[in-house]
Amino acid sequence: MELTIEQALQQGVAAHREGKLQEAERLYRAILQSQPTHPDANHNLGVLSVSVDKADAALPLFKTALEANPKIEQFWLSYIDALIKTEKFENAKQAIEQAKTQGVDAEKLNVLEAQLSPKSEKPNATRVSPPQEQLSSLLEQYQNGRFNEAEKLAVSITNEFPTHQFAWKVLGAVLNQLGRISESVVAKEKAVQLAPNDAEAHYNLGNTLKELGRLDEAEASYNQAIALKSDYAEAHSNLGVTLKELGRLDEAEASYNQAIALKPSYAEAHYNLGNTLQVLGRLDEAEASYRQAIAVKPDFAEAHCNLGVTLNELGRLDEAEASYIRAIGLKPDYAEAHSNLGNTLKELGRLDEAEASYRQAIVLKHDYAEAHSNLGNTLKELGRLDEAEASYRQAIVLKHDYAEAHSNLGVTLKELGRLDEALASCNQAIALKSDYAEAHRNLTTMKKFDAQDEQYSKMLELYLNKEISEEQRCHINFGLAKACEDLGNFEQAYTHYSEGNVLRKKLLNYDINQDVELFEQLKSSYPKIEKNSLKPDKLSKNLMPIFIIGMPRSGTTLVEQIISSHSQVTGAGELNFAAQFGAAIATDFTEANNESLLNFRHNYLNKLQNVSNGNLIVTDKMPQNFRYTGLLAAAFPEAKIIHVKRNPAAVCWANFKQYFVSKNIGYCYAIDDIISYHELYINLMEFWTNTLSKRIYNLDYELLTVNQESETRQLIEYLGLDWDENCLSPQNNTRSVRTASNLQVRQKVYQGSSEQWKKYKPFLNGALDGLL
Repeated sequence: MELTIEQALQQGVAAHREGKLQEAERLYRAILQSQPTHPDANHNLGVLSVSVDKADAALPLFKTALEANPKIEQFWLSYIDALIKTEKFENAKQAIEQAKTQGVDAEKLNVLEAQLSPKSEKPNATRVSPPQEQLSSLLEQYQNGRFNEAEKLAVSITNEFPTHQFAWKVLGAVLNQLGRISESVVAKEKAVQLAPNDAEAHYNLGNTLKELGRLDEAEASYNQAIALKSDYAEAHSNLGVTLKELGRLDEAEASYNQAIALKPSYAEAHYNLGNTLQVLGRLDEAEASYRQAIAVKPDFAEAHCNLGVTLNELGRLDEAEASYIRAIGLKPDYAEAHSNLGNTLKELGRLDEAEASYRQAIVLKHDYAEAHSNLGNTLKELGRLDEAEASYRQAIVLKHDYAEAHSNLGVTLKELGRLDEALASCNQAIALKSDYAEAHRNLTTMKKFDAQDEQYSKMLELYLNKEISEEQRCHINFGLAKACEDLGNFEQAYTHYSEGNVLRKKLLNYDINQDVELFEQLKSSYPKIEKNSLKPDKLSKNLMPIFIIGMPRSGTTLVEQIISSHSQVTGAGELNFAAQFGAAIATDFTEANNESLLNFRHNYLNKLQNVSNGNLIVTDKMPQNFRYTGLLAAAFPEAKIIHVKRNPAAVCWANFKQYFVSKNIGYCYAIDDIISYHELYINLMEFWTNTLSKRIYNLDYELLTVNQESETRQLIEYLGLDWDENCLSPQNNTRSVRTASNLQVRQKVYQGSSEQWKKYKPFLNGALDGLL
């Protein structure tokens, strides 16, 4: 039976390993007769030639292998080693430089480079250097990953020849690979002492000192390497990494640029520059640097991943997703890429996929605290708060000082109604990270300030710090605004709300025109949706959704709390399923026909079933589902749609003073945008009412707070439910509440909340007066 090339290669490799060199050679040559440029057969035949002292014969074989596939690190190492063995030192130097451009490990190349000028042995009986075959054996063991054997041989050589720098150099590299970093430093320091003018030795020592976190010493080593070899691009780049870790970002940027000037095709330097530009907030430049790194080195998984991070921050989520997928394709066990993909999927509203990505990251890296915390964030959005709590606690077990996990745990405990624990978690986050502005803002939402509260002075100190980022300043402004409001200083509160909103709008890069276009598209697409409305008699009705819609902060949370107090109803909170499965149909991106509406209905109800807690009636109080009212009416003829209306000025002000975690609510950070958006909302609801008046139940929030019982009875009657006295005491409803109103709805229904905005009327210059 004739062997395939792959089978012949496998048998050749097996024979080679077993020492059956003639059989291995026969198989390799058979492959080359059929495929003369086969890279693995050429390389392996070259290795075999070197092992029988025929390095000259190996050189053309290694060269052919490299020409066929220059991305394989071992091909370069074998070729350079053969050049050194045949004393072709200039060719070896050139090959080392070429190998560097292909991303071959710098330390492995340095070990080879150390052999380029071997010392001649003295002819007397006292040997001052180990035999060349012993050094070759040491190098071979190191290159082939036999680190334990290499360590034993290196120790043996250094014991017998304590001044042999090359042996110390290899020993340092081997110990580094074995994870014995402190011992590696000792060996590398010895190599530096023996050859203080060896730039590579200083560079290698710097790498290990950096790994140990001894950054000042690492900086000194890199500077010494550069002093000895000014065109040492790798040393300039790694010096930049060290300076970045020391917080000296401008100097780091200069070091990377110097490395790139010396070596324009240095992918790692472009990548490192991108990392620093990203921290500096210069995202467009960071993107360009990552793309340059990828252009030089297309299989650079880390560059693809960090490009994804940058694209995510730029709001280009689909491109970010593609970058992460590319990184994972190149490196399937890349836990960080899986976790980052989860972050983007979460922002895209694809929460189940995000959960799967985080869980995959955790499978690959069990102690990945950040992935556990991010999984908690997704579970929280899915309404699985007990699981979210468990994920945050696991993150904290893995990383006790993980301030973000403590803060996120606090928010979750608040939503679960466990306020004392929530306060403790947020305070712990701030104790661990005093400048954690988001934790400060979260904490302000959980309490009422008095004049003695120390948190106010801590926030003010942070606010006055000119070094904090715009994102931190945004959070701290919203926190200070809440504190000032509690203390009755409304003018100062307004100042902080205004400054925080300006920053939030800038960070989100929001433009009202994107919503103007969206609302026009929703209206123009509806006739086709209406034409394909599903017929109630042909549908299974296992679940009945209740859609509670309106402007954010219009009272939808209270209405859901009332309805879900009924024994037959589950309150599912703000669900993103309508947008996730229906937005494409509502905007005519996906054609509206019977099949697409049935698919939308099926997908939505499947998700709703998961959060129904066994009840057949489930509320979805995502306020902005008002945009999809026409689609919801067409796909769910049995559903109830409740539109909550509230005083326009009160709603607009409540939007302005609220920091929404979601990046999809961008209109609410400028008074003019809010007023324009409210007009769009009114216009769209009038459009829906003109065609769907019998399907929409309009509920006046102010009337509900004034005439609670009569309005509640009418609401329950509209839903077709028997009366349940519990609906008059929504404050006793113990379900979790995940919105900004989660503390208010645990109080009795009260009047007057719609008048609170008037405390700020003196500072608004009449902006909301037209909405009265």
